[in-house]
This record gives sequence, structure tokens and C-alpha cells, in this order.
Amino acid sequence: MKVYKFGGASINNIERIQNTATIIKNDASQKLLVVISAMGKTTNALEKIATAYFEERKEDALLLFEQVKNNHLEVVKYLLIHNWKAAEDQLKDFFTEIEWMLHDKPVRSYDYYYDQIVCCGELFSTCIVAHYLQAQKANVQWVDVRDIVRTDNNFRDATVDFNYTTQKINDDIIPLFAVHDIIITQGFIGATDENESTTLGREGSDYTAAIFANILNAESLTIWKDVESVMSADPKKFADAVNMPALSFTEVIEMAYYGAQVIHPKTIKPLQNKNIPLLVKSFLDTSLPGTVINAVASKNLPPVLVLKEKQVMIQFLSRDFSFIEGKPVEQLHDIFKAIKLQPNLSQNTAISLICCFDDMGEKTDRIATEAAAFFDVDVEKGLSLLTIRHYDDAAIAKLTAGKNIILEQRTAVTLQAVVRG
Repeated sequence: MKVYKFGGASINNIERIQNTATIIKNDASQKLLVVISAMGKTTNALEKIATAYFEERKEDALLLFEQVKNNHLEVVKYLLIHNWKAAEDQLKDFFTEIEWMLHDKPVRSYDYYYDQIVCCGELFSTCIVAHYLQAQKANVQWVDVRDIVRTDNNFRDATVDFNYTTQKINDDIIPLFAVHDIIITQGFIGATDENESTTLGREGSDYTAAIFANILNAESLTIWKDVESVMSADPKKFADAVNMPALSFTEVIEMAYYGAQVIHPKTIKPLQNKNIPLLVKSFLDTSLPGTVINAVASKNLPPVLVLKEKQVMIQFLSRDFSFIEGKPVEQLHDIFKAIKLQPNLSQNTAISLICCFDDMGEKTDRIATEAAAFFDVDVEKGLSLLTIRHYDDAAIAKLTAGKNIILEQRTAVTLQAVVRG
């Protein structure tokens, strides 16, 4: 038993869907559970629909959704030349779920509607891939993961109920493998006990795959990506990024914590708990070895770089020159928790707390506004946060050249710097 996860880039056009199906079919001699993300930029498009709907721009929302529908129907038309009708009918059932809602007025929170709309991207993509595999004579079964993965109702960042989810996998998924070689399901999404759709946070498909690998006691989890392996930096931002053939669970958790996009932060723990290796491989060239992530300690790693742009630094300054530690800091963290935004970096002085956040627009502005009731608040936007793990003097000099460092922290292993420019 193996678990595979394919991201949106692996199915963003007809040729890549065919390629992904070939990878799946070639390994179907043993049982496979396959988790698939939404196609290409579908999640971004659905986010725009959710925003338009919540702002009561109904016509804009419906027009944007029409474009999403047509994109998926066009893929079905050209991919499934003879067996298109069943896939189209299933897609139209999903479309109806959204359209009914788009004709109503929003009466609940934005996060609730976000989840009801955005979750459909994974349903659309897996429907198409499953029908294509069936047309290729694969022994495959499509499953709605919302019937399996139970969560709380913390919309957009739901917590999984492992006890319920384990029972559903044992009762509903494992018996399917008695008659099917391949199970296709969705990542990123789940449902509450009232059957309301939820999402697990952006890039949560990796986490979904790890949950299935853990509960199914899988031999391994393979995440298929459009890069050769896990790299020391994003090659789109750093031309000299290098491949890393082996990493430890601990190293990957640290990389994810600091914002590296290659693996979702929650993914590692379910694998580490059962010592299930994680393989990161290229769907563009399956012959490449990729990266193996397991319990073996990492050695001789190059500097590992994470650059987070669109950062905002907020300084909270005590008005009466009293120490900020204790109750004042507790007040601030209560605000962060209520708004559901935590700092990427924070540093105390005697009478101030300085925090660096992802610039989340309304959420970041709310933090500044609410904190202004207790503190003098200074906000600076348009910054970047650079993290270097396993840094050396040469790496620091090269990466900070020409930049103005306005906040820095370092340990023996990791340096973080908030920079202008």
C-alpha cells in the first residue's frame, strides 16, 4: 500500500493529466490511494468568486464561476472523447452546489463561504482524473473525502478529528481495496459533523495525504512535484538553488516552520509517528531519484533559504514607558489569536514588541487598529523576511547585499532578517 499526492501543476492541462494517469497506472500493481489537488490556478479563481459573493457582487461571482465551469468542461470534452457524459454529469452536480449558494445573500462569515466554494476545486479535478483512469481501463474508485475526513468548524484552518477519521478509513476505505486497485480522493478539504465543507489551510493536500498514509500504515507517501527534488531554495527566486537528496523529518519541519513551500507544515508529524518515509519526486521525469525524507539525521546541508515577501512589521510601544512583558504582551497575543494571524518573527525591547506578519490586508489592519486602544502602533509594509538555515558568512553577505536589515535574529543554525529593498 502506497499513498501518492499530486498537486495542481501536475494536472493543469490535458497532457499533464495524461502523464499523471500514466504514473498512477504504472504503479497500480500494488494498492494506491491517490490524493489530488485542484487544477492549476483553480483555487485562486474560486477565491475570487468567494470574495465577490461575500461582497454581494453576485453578477461578478456568477460570471467568474462560469469561467471556472467552462474551463473544466472543456478539459472533459478533449480528454474524454468517448466517455465524457458521466464525467460531465458529475461535474454539473458539483456546479449546482455552488450556484445555489451564489444566488443567495451571505449571512455567515467570509471563512464559511470560502470553504464551501473553494473546496469544489478538488472535487472537480479528481472527478476528471478518475473518469479518465476508468476510460483507460484502470480499476479505480472515486471517493468524496468529505465523507471520510471529519473536522471541527474552524473554517479555513479546520482541525481533523483523528478518531472519527480513522474509523471512517477503516470502515469505508480499506474495504474498497478488496475490489479496487486505486482510490482517488481529494486533499485540503473535509467536513463538519453537520456536513459543512471545511478546508485545512492552503497547501493542505500534503497533510491530507499524510493522514491517509498514517491511518493506512502505508509503505510510503510520495509527493509528485514539478521540481527534481526538495531544493535548498525556491529556484524561481534563487538561481543557485541545489537539490537535496536526503533530509530528516526534523529538518523538514524546521524548513516548513520558516515558510518553505515544498512541504505543508502539518505533513510531517503523521509520517514521523509511524516512521513512514516521504518521497518527493518529479512528475516531469520519474527516473530522477528525488528526495527521501525519513528519521535519519541530515548531514552536510547547504545554506537553506526561505524568502517571504509582502511582509508587514508592526511595533507596539508602551504609552506609559512601563515594561511590555506580562499582561501587555498577553493582550497582544489575545488579539493575534482572535484575528487568527500569528507573527513570523517577534522581538521584545523593554517597552515595545516588534512583530513581522504576512501582510493579510484586512487582518493585519485589524491587529493594528485593535492594538491602538492600548499601545502606540507603528506599521511598515512592503518588507521581506529572509531565513537562512545552516548559514555561513558568505551566504549572509551575498543575500543581504544592498538591503537594509531592520530586524535580525539568529541562533547557531538559523538566521532571520527583516529587510527593506
